[in-house]
Amino acid sequence: MKMPKLFSSAACDMAIDLGTVNTVIYVRERGIVLNEPSVIAIETQRGVRRVKVVGNEAKLMMGKTPANIQAIRPLRDGVIADIDVAEQMIKHFVDKALDGKRWGRRHQVVICVPSGSTMVERRALRDAATNAGAYQVQLIEEPMAAAIGAGLPVTEPRGAMVVDIGGGTTEVAVLSLRGIAYSNSARVGGDKLDDAISSHIRRVHNLMIGEATAERVKCAIGAATSPEGEERRITVKGRDLVNGRPSELSIGEGEIAEALSEPVGHILMAVMAALEQTAPELSSDIIDEGITLTGGGALLQRLDEALSIATGLPVKVAQDPLTCVAMGAGKALEDSAYDGVLTIS
Repeated sequence: MKMPKLFSSAACDMAIDLGTVNTVIYVRERGIVLNEPSVIAIETQRGVRRVKVVGNEAKLMMGKTPANIQAIRPLRDGVIADIDVAEQMIKHFVDKALDGKRWGRRHQVVICVPSGSTMVERRALRDAATNAGAYQVQLIEEPMAAAIGAGLPVTEPRGAMVVDIGGGTTEVAVLSLRGIAYSNSARVGGDKLDDAISSHIRRVHNLMIGEATAERVKCAIGAATSPEGEERRITVKGRDLVNGRPSELSIGEGEIAEALSEPVGHILMAVMAALEQTAPELSSDIIDEGITLTGGGALLQRLDEALSIATGLPVKVAQDPLTCVAMGAGKALEDSAYDGVLTIS
């Protein structure tokens, strides 16, 4: 009797978007099975460190842990900052994605890497996945995965531009014929937007807020440009730097847009630099195809409008920007039409 595909070793093949903020896992024939924060809580007892919780539960602990527990984000700017902790996090996420089932003997893993990452950084990602139990590890550059996930015609002799704004990096790339004709990586993303918000509130209002609060403000009223009509407002709580007591204030969308102007400007500059370096024939295709935004940063209000005004080109946000990279890596794993976009090194 033929063994069902669900229990074959191929069913254990997966694509992992190991992001600075979130980790997304795509399993062959099942699609996206996990999307959790890239956070791990380590507990130290009698000098011995062990994993306490990972993902959603660990993120709730950030900024609120006792002395013997650390909530760590093992990736910074799109690359591994702590390889030992990253390995443990990957193992946990893989076990959760497979519902406790064991991997097949020749399982394959595709890891997404920033286009601007060095060979050392890529080797660290590959080693982390191998030590977590993968048999074969292949890499795919994030802009290519994002473009495939967004449904762009990357296999055709036609230029397409994708801007993938993640937590640590912004990847800008022009793609054609299964390859990247030009890519540009800027170390600015969701984390820099959060930092800009907390720095502005500290500087202007003498109020110290945490990472989680800054992220909540960004998601609630963050915008690339000031609103034309009535602005949205949100109450922010933190520690008053003048008297040291807990305090709160109401802040508006326009003020947050002003606070975000510098990192948003860096994203616009990265896109403009890519357009200046693009070959004329590919540029003519981009006029028709436009620019596609992916990644969590693409959800920033009116960023597409700001980019369209700056470039004079049509700009659209992908249908599901948060999972585009993992979806694209999964499609490259499954579909032979994308042969050539995966690399061993």
